[in-house]
Amino acid sequence: MSATTLTAPLTKSGRVRAGAGVRQTGTMAWRSLVSVKHNPLELVDYSITPIMFVFLFTFVFGGQMAGSPQDYLQYALAGIIVQNTLFMSMYTAMSLNNDLTKGVFDRLRSLPIARSAPLFGRITADLAKQLWAMLLMIALGSALGFRITGGLDGFLGAALLLMIFAAAVAWSAVLIGMLAGDPEKVQVFAFTLIFPITFTSSAFVRVETMPGWLQAWVDVNPVTHLSDAFRGLLVGGEVAAPVLWSLVWAAGIAAVFLPLAMRAYRRRA
Repeated sequence: MSATTLTAPLTKSGRVRAGAGVRQTGTMAWRSLVSVKHNPLELVDYSITPIMFVFLFTFVFGGQMAGSPQDYLQYALAGIIVQNTLFMSMYTAMSLNNDLTKGVFDRLRSLPIARSAPLFGRITADLAKQLWAMLLMIALGSALGFRITGGLDGFLGAALLLMIFAAAVAWSAVLIGMLAGDPEKVQVFAFTLIFPITFTSSAFVRVETMPGWLQAWVDVNPVTHLSDAFRGLLVGGEVAAPVLWSLVWAAGIAAVFLPLAMRAYRRRA
């Protein structure tokens, strides 16, 4: 009988090599994406819900807000996409919490893979789903009369900015997922936090229509900056300041929540 020795992609310190860690992260991301095939209900979250948002805001509020659904859609689609992005970021928290409570991470930890691969794989997959939802909403908006006047450069810049911001917010979602006791608590916390900051912004209405005391908060709200930047890149308007502030907010959110999330992840997973 001969014994076969498997050579693991490890450094001398016992850690997984960087290249192997990247491949393992890709494998974990693919695992998360393939789960949609086996759980069609996820299509509701990433496809049906964005479509519902576009239809509801366009045809329920459009006539009252701007005189016609098409005129309102030209203004509000950017805010609808930003709101959907924030809501979808909480699915990262729910998915991670679900994997933790069901012992999935315990099984993954027994494998000779980078400890961070399941976490980064989940975030990567969720960013791909975020991109899919954004493209779906823009395609639907275009079918309903929305027009991108900022050109291809504006569209690509808007998509890149949204993904950067979503990646930063993902770390706050990771922290919530690690600290919450169950997925239901994650959902309650998400709705309690996201609804106020999205509706007290320029996502759906113009800031000057709000009371003066509320405008002070709206002017510093990160959702306002992201919505204005996304809208400006797609259809024209002020771009430099909103984009800069969006990037500053993204950097600040990542700087605060990334180390906290990784610390909580190491403790629990």
